[in-house]
Amino acid sequence: MKVKQKLALCNTMKPYYTHVLKSIKDNGYYIGYTFNLKQRLKQHADGFVISTKYRRPLLLVYYEVCFNQESAINRERYLKTTYGRRYLKNRIHDSNEGLKI
Repeated sequence: MKVKQKLALCNTMKPYYTHVLKSIKDNGYYIGYTFNLKQRLKQHADGFVISTKYRRPLLLVYYEVCFNQESAINRERYLKTTYGRRYLKNRIHDSNEGLKI
């Protein structure tokens, strides 16, 4: 593949984000994915997401960048498994440190 083709391919790839929020209220985690992390965090903070509406305030404690929607969905599913939660436990220290949203 030529350099120009690779650059064109990179420019058409839309990044998606798999994110983990921690509820300060119940110390539970919310795992999701989005293509616009900033907008999605605002939706959570403003109470527009049913899953987290009554669990606010929330902290963004972890996120990953994926290069397409399928990868983000697969990563979200993995993080919700027992092995994924173990992975997150090793990555996230149990504290209230994070980006408050």
